[in-house]
Amino acid sequence: MQSKSERLFRGQLDKLQPKLRMIANGTDAVNAVRAELSAAMRVEEEVLLEAAPPCRGQGAVPIKRSEMPRSVVRGKLPGLPSKVAVNVFVQLEDPAARPGDVIAGTDAQRRDLVITTMSPNDIPRLLAQKDVAWVEIGETLKAPRPTIAGGSVAAPSPSLRKFSGASGPPKVLIGIVDVEGFDFSHPDFLDGNGRTRWAAIWDQGGNARPAPSTNAAHGYGAEFLKPHLDAAIKAAPRLGVRAWEVERQSHAVDGSHGTHVASIAAGNLGVCRNAALAGVLIGLGPEDGDRRKSFYDSTRLAHAVDYLLDLGRVMGLPVAINVSLGTNGHAHDGSAPVSRWIDSAMATPGRAVCVAAGNAGQERPEAANDFGFIMGRIHTSGRIPARDLVTDIEWMVAGNGMMDISENEMEIWYGPQDRFAVSILPPDGRWIGPVGPRQFVENRQLRDGSFLSVYNELYHPANGANHISIFLSPLLNSQGIVGVKAGKWTVRLHGQEVRDGKFDAWIERDDPVRVGVADNREAWRFPSYLSERSNVDDSSVGSLACGQRIISVANLDEARGRIHISSSQGPTRDGRSKPDVAAPGTGVVAARGFSADPEKRWLAMTGTSMASPFVTGVVGLMLAKERQLTAAQVEGIIRRTARPLPGADFRWANDAGFGQIDPEACIREAGLLFAREDRT
Repeated sequence: MQSKSERLFRGQLDKLQPKLRMIANGTDAVNAVRAELSAAMRVEEEVLLEAAPPCRGQGAVPIKRSEMPRSVVRGKLPGLPSKVAVNVFVQLEDPAARPGDVIAGTDAQRRDLVITTMSPNDIPRLLAQKDVAWVEIGETLKAPRPTIAGGSVAAPSPSLRKFSGASGPPKVLIGIVDVEGFDFSHPDFLDGNGRTRWAAIWDQGGNARPAPSTNAAHGYGAEFLKPHLDAAIKAAPRLGVRAWEVERQSHAVDGSHGTHVASIAAGNLGVCRNAALAGVLIGLGPEDGDRRKSFYDSTRLAHAVDYLLDLGRVMGLPVAINVSLGTNGHAHDGSAPVSRWIDSAMATPGRAVCVAAGNAGQERPEAANDFGFIMGRIHTSGRIPARDLVTDIEWMVAGNGMMDISENEMEIWYGPQDRFAVSILPPDGRWIGPVGPRQFVENRQLRDGSFLSVYNELYHPANGANHISIFLSPLLNSQGIVGVKAGKWTVRLHGQEVRDGKFDAWIERDDPVRVGVADNREAWRFPSYLSERSNVDDSSVGSLACGQRIISVANLDEARGRIHISSSQGPTRDGRSKPDVAAPGTGVVAARGFSADPEKRWLAMTGTSMASPFVTGVVGLMLAKERQLTAAQVEGIIRRTARPLPGADFRWANDAGFGQIDPEACIREAGLLFAREDRT
């Protein structure tokens, strides 16, 4: 007998990612609430938005205790939801094929991957096409959370990030994909004539100007070009406002992350000075905004990278792109769709992408009231030694007066030669399972009203590995939200057939956000984390930083001569050396964007977000020196020239990569790309 999911998707479950199946198994009302917590979902109808008020910010729905409201019970799903939209990657069986016109908006394609926005109601029609091999929802882009130094900060020394070996203004485009806005009028970005060095800004969530017109896939948001920005700078004094108030981006946050990152990479006091700049502002709005109306997922990142590469081609310049955002889902082996998308674009010379390794390196408190370890306990690994043996993973959900209203996800990856089953023990509950290979539990409502979903899948189409997906979901309802049960959730793996037995698991991390108070309890969108017993302190580097041709950057604390405690570690699940290199990322002074006080122009931040643009700037100088460098050659040179940290040798280290980047050696080596000596 066919299950409900098999009937809904016409027996094509092997083509559909489990997370999409779970979403499609919810009503429009449920998904209207879920959209606030899911970057790749958006509510399409205003009536639905009004019927399901947000669970944070103004007008938020009341938070209920962790018990099921009597009036809320699970009913029968009338059909697939049609009033929400999701961003998906579609993998094709033939790279030359197209899904056709069954689903609109499939303009973005790179080799065997296509990006489209669709209603879950349209998924069965897409799966029915013979050329479709796999459909996967976009991954959430995590908001960067660097540590910000207090007090006033002076401008950095002009000599701090200035390196010899570069000659004249670098003929290169530095691209920044980031959040919170780009202050194009900051003095760090003005040339000698008072004009901005920003060539373009694509605000993906904005509407102040028309969308980019050069690529149909980028037909949303607002594009600000250099003439617009220069005109705003000229008009601002006469109007008595700031230039960025004339050309308004959707986000203009005081101390904006995007401005700070761009300043490090290519400000007048940055690394790649006088280079052309371009930015893509991801639609990741403020925490108290209504995120149900926007997308901020990995499909948007793929669009951003393509936009910057297209711009570089039009300008006739090589391109170095920085991404100080992250993802934490998928297999951490470079097989995620966005990683493959970017990797395929890096085959062309004159292109490179640098990605922050992440800030999930801390495993235990350093002092009282230090909760940084919660952000670090995201990875576990182990080995089931033989058939009929088991191993347990302890997965902690926040308690202590707080309620977790986020959706928590664990992904377990293991080799195709093995067969594992999985059982789940909720706090103060009963075992559920075991769930064997090719079996699933979908949106099972627990006694407290929350939901559990478990999918045990074989042979993922991108890497051939087996994977188990576990979702802990709150009750999402306009009458109130029941958080995930606080306490220890035990995930037990059963060895059914063991030839190797090794596994890795990651938690899809939510950053902590306070959303309200009810019944004297605080409600949080809070990260679940692994217990100290289960946490394994390696392979915490973000999945986006695991790409084959992506340069992954760790945070060097230069003053102490060591890697910062929060910097994420490698290796990748398939054993590759990520991060590649370390760069200054602790207490880094750079431009403070959108400051209302003209005396407060600079800001110090700490994080891999600050280390990555330093390397991006170095890569820009390398490409200006030799524009025919490929991303693989850039990576090789950076690894070759890196300097070991004190007490280390030249071998790769899981926190520092191959050591501290040596900018001048990188530039010098880039200039020798085509040098040959005839010794015939």
